[in-house]
Amino acid sequence: MAASNSPAESAAPAGEGAAQRKILHIDMDAFFASVEQRDFPEYRGKPLVVGGRPEQRGAVAAASYEARHYGIHSAMPARVAQQRCPDLIFVPPRFEVYQAVSRQIRAIFHQVTDWVEPLSLDEAYLDVTENKLHQPSALALARQIKQDIYETTQLTASAGVSVNKFLAKMASGQNKPNGLTLILPDQAEAFVAALGIEKFHGIGQVTAGKMRSLGIHTGADLRQWSEADLVQHFGKVGRFFYRVARGQDDRPVNPHRIRKSIGTERSYSPDLATGEEMRRELEQLATKLILRLQEQHRRGHTLTLKIKYANYQQITRSRTFATPIGAEDPILLWAQELFMTHVNRQLRVRLLGLTLANLEPTAGLDPVQLCLNLQTSVGERAH
Repeated sequence: MAASNSPAESAAPAGEGAAQRKILHIDMDAFFASVEQRDFPEYRGKPLVVGGRPEQRGAVAAASYEARHYGIHSAMPARVAQQRCPDLIFVPPRFEVYQAVSRQIRAIFHQVTDWVEPLSLDEAYLDVTENKLHQPSALALARQIKQDIYETTQLTASAGVSVNKFLAKMASGQNKPNGLTLILPDQAEAFVAALGIEKFHGIGQVTAGKMRSLGIHTGADLRQWSEADLVQHFGKVGRFFYRVARGQDDRPVNPHRIRKSIGTERSYSPDLATGEEMRRELEQLATKLILRLQEQHRRGHTLTLKIKYANYQQITRSRTFATPIGAEDPILLWAQELFMTHVNRQLRVRLLGLTLANLEPTAGLDPVQLCLNLQTSVGERAH
């Protein structure tokens, strides 16, 4: 039976016995920064970041490609970014504009297929195995989508084309900006084998470091490990590592995915040992959480702090609010209160995480410029 192109069906188009999936990953190039350079010609060709200014103790939300040449990246403290590039231009985020552009881009996606899984304002997976244009070539569809995006928004996107989500995601990052990369099934094994382990989607800095300590430097090295050994060293995510090392990923594109929480976490190597280090990292987590709440127009009722110590003991502590909280509220202050109340000051910290759950939309609320200039800090009290 031919699969439906309607998301009302419960399964993705290419189920068992169906044609091989054709998956696109579309990723806008330096999205926030590119919108600013589009709208303000005086910014074009200059190093620019979107986010809070150094005097606001802000952080970088997005960096133009000119800024990236200086090693500036998202979530970097603004003061560090300015040290790397004294002529750096700082502009506040305009989330209502980014959301409007994102709606234009998603409308283009839905002209091709209803099997669209947005990951954020600036990237999405598309299953084009069956599509509204009856175009058999996924590469041709990706090229058309990129052209339509440019004609509509004057912005460039990079696209990855392959048979599953992992390979499409990896492909889209190969030739940025304005890239288009195809990974055919018979190319998947060689592509993954040559990939540096730190380039794998789903493998962060700390995990990559652990892999290198085990002699795993490339996809070819990863493929030499059994699934059981990977699970022993990395937990249940080891099963994912085992599959993607072989270019395998059976996750369908899910147009119905409902986000139940928004959060961010980071592992540290070496472990955090001082109150100042913990204050700085907690501030960065709160910055990223606020940006994601603004980006996705969400508020929530339950704020949760996650702490993992150097001895691998892990705790989570939450505070629930009767009235939902969002980006305009003092999230960092509440996170600091949770931290100060529950942290064991005798132990080093290996991981911190901050999540807001029980979400609801905030349609109609004005976006808020990020400003984390608070009076109380972990560094002042966590001794």
